Amino acid sequence: MSRGNYKNPCLTMHQPWASLLVHGIKRIEGRSWPAPIRGRLWIHAASKVPDEATIKAMEEFYREIYAVDGITDIQFPQHYPVSRLIGCVEVVGCVTCDELQNWDALPQGVRLEGQTNFCWLCEKPQKLIIPFEMRGYQGVYNLENKIYVGAARGLMPPQNSFMVKFPLPDPKDPFSLKPGSVPFTVQEKKSLEIEQVTSLTAAIAGAKAAATQFSKKGQSLQTDNTYDYTTRSKSKASEEDEKSPDNPGLGSGGKPDRTYTTRSMNKHTQVGEDGCGESSSRVEDDKRSVVRRREDRNTSIGERRFDPGTARIMAAAIRNLKPSS
Repeated sequence: MSRGNYKNPCLTMHQPWASLLVHGIKRIEGRSWPAPIRGRLWIHAASKVPDEATIKAMEEFYREIYAVDGITDIQFPQHYPVSRLIGCVEVVGCVTCDELQNWDALPQGVRLEGQTNFCWLCEKPQKLIIPFEMRGYQGVYNLENKIYVGAARGLMPPQNSFMVKFPLPDPKDPFSLKPGSVPFTVQEKKSLEIEQVTSLTAAIAGAKAAATQFSKKGQSLQTDNTYDYTTRSKSKASEEDEKSPDNPGLGSGGKPDRTYTTRSMNKHTQVGEDGCGESSSRVEDDKRSVVRRREDRNTSIGERRFDPGTARIMAAAIRNLKPSS
């Protein structure tokens, strides 16, 4: 897989995952779809401000998996900026989760990062000295040329020096590292102390919980790529917004949904017409059935609209099932 139609490919990620990647701490970018490019990939941090619990859980996860390889001097980012272009990495290949976890040529800590269907292998991280404010989009997209020109001049390597090198199956082919290229054999893994196993298990569980907590609070998982939800929701019909995997922020703030007003009016109409004679009872029953169906539909829509957790989890699930173009 080459760079395809991407001149300066960019990917929007949530914090803290975005900064952990450009600081060289995160070596694997997990996705539900294979990497569409090889080479430099710019990283943009989405607008959601990460809470302290999420940051703490992810930092603890990386402390534990690095400790497996005897590394303890990790320099975590001092800040996790949002709505900014923050740096870039080199995507050298993509393998499946099973391939990564059983790739004995890699440090065990790297293999422990494989928690998703496809693992994008990232090398040569660089961070921007001054992050560029910009809007992100879903999936991999081209960076605007004027932003690229400025950003390319302001890169610097991260402080961390424990970079990993992913060996190519064919050293002469820079695109040879792809799903199915790594011999899949279950390797004997390094034995760990009971204390290490316990703390590592807790760290992995915490990292997964952080991602789940992230989606319940109004944003999708780390694989999410978002832009201005408010603008999108104003420009599209409500039904389209409910179906869109790009907009998990349905009903979060703003004016009450019109379906509640409609439902209330329908209820009052029902009560007012209950006194009609027997000759119209059948017609009224039919009307009540229609009203109930509408109420059920509106209630369902309203719940999805005003329950941020359910809406965002559904959106995240849909996105994971539907690869971005």
